[in-house]
Amino acid sequence: MFIKVCGITRASDGIHAVQQGATAVGFVFWPRSPRAVTPDIAAAIVDELPPNVAKVGVFVNEPVERIREIAEQVGLTAVQLHGDEPPAYAEELEWPVIRAVSVDAIDAACDAWGPETALLVDNIDPEKRGGTGAVVDWKPAAIAAMRRRVVLAGGLTPENVTNAIRAVHPFGVDVSSGVESAPGIKDTDKVTRFVANARRAFEERQ
Repeated sequence: MFIKVCGITRASDGIHAVQQGATAVGFVFWPRSPRAVTPDIAAAIVDELPPNVAKVGVFVNEPVERIREIAEQVGLTAVQLHGDEPPAYAEELEWPVIRAVSVDAIDAACDAWGPETALLVDNIDPEKRGGTGAVVDWKPAAIAAMRRRVVLAGGLTPENVTNAIRAVHPFGVDVSSGVESAPGIKDTDKVTRFVANARRAFEERQ
């Protein structure tokens, strides 16, 4: 079960998400994102989180060496690539890689990226890159989920995450704007309901 609350900018939001049962939190290191944080801020938040929670860094077209520096400083446990990075990045990084892909690029990504790389299916806006709040087409995502580990993102909310998991059967889900009161500011009630609904839907499958 992989339930990630992404775009964390405050320790209180990360702690709350984990207390509700989220298994991962995400930090955006792309400066143009409204949810961007500095490595120093992310490291301070990570220090307040339990060790068994995944800490994922979101990067857009950063050099491998810079990703390594940030991952080590912050204490990341996984790297999420949201830019135009080639598959070689997965071989050069020492952390598990999650590759963000749009629905129309799923098939190509399945062929290009090794099976150890999870695919995060999202709306890849050329400007925002993620966190658009737009729902993706679940049918192609479901087909991809039969082939490999898929993390479903894109417009997920407390209201639709149950149906999304039932329709796609993903390895995990990722939410950002769907549980916010403002960009980068999480709504505690929405986070609570999202995680509870996602956990329930995953448990139904077991």
